[in-house]
Amino acid sequence: SNEVVVLDCWAAWCGPCRMLTPIIEQLAKERSDVVFGKLNVDHNRQIPMKYGIMSIPTLLYFKNGQL
Repeated sequence: SNEVVVLDCWAAWCGPCRMLTPIIEQLAKERSDVVFGKLNVDHNRQIPMKYGIMSIPTLLYFKNGQL
C-alpha cells in the first residue's frame, strides 16, 4: 500500500491557518487518493512536540506511515 496522509496542524487563533483551510479542503476533493486530516495544536500538544513543530500552519506528509 502506498497510502499518503497529509496532516494540517493548525489553531483557531492562527490567521494563516484559516487562509489555508479552503485550499486543503479543495485538495481533499480533488485528490481522493490522499487522506487529509486536521490537528488542532492547542488540543493535541504532544504531536507537535514529537515532530518538532515550531510554527503553524504546518503540513505533515506521511507515506506508508513514514514522515
